[in-house]
Amino acid sequence: MSAEFWNMGGYALYVWGSFGAALAVHLWNVLSARAQRRRLLDSLADSEGEQPVDE
Repeated sequence: MSAEFWNMGGYALYVWGSFGAALAVHLWNVLSARAQRRRLLDSLADSEGEQPVDE
């Protein structure tokens, strides 16, 4: 690919920064949902007197 593509016509900082921010938010959303699911499953297991689910 050409340097002009990666430079994005002088807007590379904004374009790649936006991609980076979107990726960070997406990763945070996925990891947060997984952690919340884990806490919920552990809480349910505790309330039923069972061992926590190990995945």
